[in-house]
Amino acid sequence: MTDPVLVLDRLTTVRGIRGSVLVSIADGLVVAESLMAGVDGRAVAALAASLANRLGRAVRQAGRREPSFLQLQAEGGAVLAVPCGAELVLVAVAGPDANVGLARLEMLNAAGRLA
Repeated sequence: MTDPVLVLDRLTTVRGIRGSVLVSIADGLVVAESLMAGVDGRAVAALAASLANRLGRAVRQAGRREPSFLQLQAEGGAVLAVPCGAELVLVAVAGPDANVGLARLEMLNAAGRLA
């Protein structure tokens, strides 16, 4: 397994990414984080874990495969999430100026290294 802090630090170099968090899906606890000042990692972690759990249950009940990338868009930016195996989710907080395409590629690559 790759050092999570190095992976998170690399992700935060993507334009517009204000921070990243590695979260336990089961309980929403922060495993590792790299956040700018003013970003509440615990709140982001709880939101991402809840979304991943609920969406996972919904797609399984619908007979579909688990999603590989989640994007929750809001007025001031987005929360991006990628599952890392069955136990973790990699989350990025993106501002409105974020390069979401590059962030997605970095996150999918990182998830493979972290799983």
